[in-house]
Amino acid sequence: MLKIWHVAKRELRETAKTKFFLFSFFFTPLLIFGIMALTRFTTEKAVNGPRPPKTIAVVDLSGELQADLERAFAEHNALHPDRPIHVEAMNELDVDSADAAVERVKADVRADRCDGALVVGQTVTGGSGESVFYLKTRSMGDVEFVNVVKSLHQDAVVNFRFRAHHLSADLVETLSRTAPVTPVDVTAENEQRGAQMGRIFVPFFFVFLMFMGIFGTSQGMLTSVIEEKNSRVVEVLLSAMDPFQLMAGKILGLAALGFAVMCAWGSLAFVAAAYNQMGDLLTASGVGYFLVYFVLGFLLFSSLFAAVGAMCNSVKEAQTMMMPLMIVVIVPLMLWPYIANFPNGKVAVLLSFLPMTSPMIMILRIASVPELSRFQILASIAVLVASIPVLMWFAAKIFRTGILMYGKPPSFGEIWRWMRIG
Repeated sequence: MLKIWHVAKRELRETAKTKFFLFSFFFTPLLIFGIMALTRFTTEKAVNGPRPPKTIAVVDLSGELQADLERAFAEHNALHPDRPIHVEAMNELDVDSADAAVERVKADVRADRCDGALVVGQTVTGGSGESVFYLKTRSMGDVEFVNVVKSLHQDAVVNFRFRAHHLSADLVETLSRTAPVTPVDVTAENEQRGAQMGRIFVPFFFVFLMFMGIFGTSQGMLTSVIEEKNSRVVEVLLSAMDPFQLMAGKILGLAALGFAVMCAWGSLAFVAAAYNQMGDLLTASGVGYFLVYFVLGFLLFSSLFAAVGAMCNSVKEAQTMMMPLMIVVIVPLMLWPYIANFPNGKVAVLLSFLPMTSPMIMILRIASVPELSRFQILASIAVLVASIPVLMWFAAKIFRTGILMYGKPPSFGEIWRWMRIG
């Protein structure tokens, strides 16, 4: 046990002194807050920022909607002068049929003579049929372009139908006027307007922080094992202790370092949440569960990282070997919107009891539903606690054999043989 303690102290001290660790320790929170600020800024620009003017051709096969469409687009341009849409009526085409008119404007869109072509259906104003909007989709901005055209087309049709039923323009405007609703979050003691998006993304923040903590720190395990193996330092260390003591010491040292990092980053997150009047999101029980799952997840994954490092002679080889593991780990990040919406669904519950996905999935569920079943939480912790010694035992077998092997990386058959020995 004393040898494990000495290795743990050495691993913690040496890792904490590296420039990469110091850089990531201070830079990662700045990077996260920078990404959040940049996302908010770019989203605001995307929603309200200026756009190049657009031109659309309108073919009114109904013969009744042209004036209402021009009026609707004119009102839009008056409200949004920095993203106008100009309308060109195409009813005076030198063609013999409606089909020929449609083909003509489609050719204009393909040739970039206009940005889109709106063909109004013959029976749209009567409540049946449909209109068609032709365009060339190039970017996300075109999706908004389509939505604006659809909205203005709807306004024009509704205005025409109101007028057809002899309703005055003032009455139409009154009936069509938007009734605004301002969401106010009352989760905290201080009511907050527009705080929903921040609270919605809190579960993702927790799972992302755990992902960064586990894999950011565990990478140190991988590189440390490979470096010591290539420099033959590991041979000196193994002359004084057995492979399991070396692996256990490394894991415990990095676990302590990762725990300290999580405490520091968590404190910073609490300050940021309190500044934005969302300090109630970080409860004592939530933070406690986060630290428990972080430690258990780190012990599980760091043992696998140690085994991979022992099998490989370079970081490049390790990246190839780590690919299947990384695919499994990315699953919680990919499924977070679904699990945050259905934290008690079958998929969420199933993944909560799989050791490889349990730490991040459970934190995601706890952050989404603070009153999550205590039985499920304790059961998932029990599964992790029971599975970690088993995985560490198999990892130690691989570590014991692979740490002194050089040359090409082992095949899966050889790895299986190592795990069966002894």
